[in-house]
Amino acid sequence: MHSKSTKNLKITIITVCYNSEKTIEKTLESVANQKISNIEHLIIDGKSTDQTLLLVKKYPHIKKIISENDDGIYEAMNKGIEIASGDIIGFLNSDDFYVNNNILSTILNIFDQNPNIDGCYSDLIYTDQFDTSKNIRYWKSSKFKPGLFSKGWCPPHPTFFLRNSIYKKFGKFNLNYRIASDVELMMRLIEVNKIKTFYKSEFWVKMRAGGTTNKNITNIFIQNIEVLKALKSHNLPHNVLIFFANKLISRSLQYLKNSK
Repeated sequence: MHSKSTKNLKITIITVCYNSEKTIEKTLESVANQKISNIEHLIIDGKSTDQTLLLVKKYPHIKKIISENDDGIYEAMNKGIEIASGDIIGFLNSDDFYVNNNILSTILNIFDQNPNIDGCYSDLIYTDQFDTSKNIRYWKSSKFKPGLFSKGWCPPHPTFFLRNSIYKKFGKFNLNYRIASDVELMMRLIEVNKIKTFYKSEFWVKMRAGGTTNKNITNIFIQNIEVLKALKSHNLPHNVLIFFANKLISRSLQYLKNSK
């Protein structure tokens, strides 16, 4: 059992951004409006050349801003993990926002009621890139069962909250993966190292469609190839045809499902 009382836990939210002036304010407001006080919000910026940093500096709740060149989103995320002082770490990128102001209090309650868990996750809604009131895809996850990663399953990363101690024990994002490092990380933690997770069947995050991993067919294909590479590197059994078939079916169903 984790010794520290979850009543006193602090959550670190890491927002990675680069030239995000068109979207980041919704992200910042989303964190600022959460109904708990023990939040550490870190901004890891890739040396933006637009108005991103001016917008960020308008929000006094932000604890630290780093703006410097980096080698991609996962290196930036690793920087955030390295300086995070929270007991629990989550990521909310500049295209994402929480569906309501009670999400982080929900996270704290989950850790409070389940002191043995290492992490938790939920479901995600993709919205139109320009009109976030228009929902276009519903990513319903599920409780983890061994073997799911081999079938193309993984939790939506923006809904994935993890104890800081788990990163210290099992490592951060593997920079050998350019698009699928978040999938490899969750695979390494959940499937390989068998950390204890809790799945909450509700939507926590909205994400604008058109991000790095899903902005075009090429990136989607590259990401899946990287996931297969990760499965192989961790000696997890997998069948390429079954993997792609499952991905195609689950993606199609996500567009058809209605919100709760």
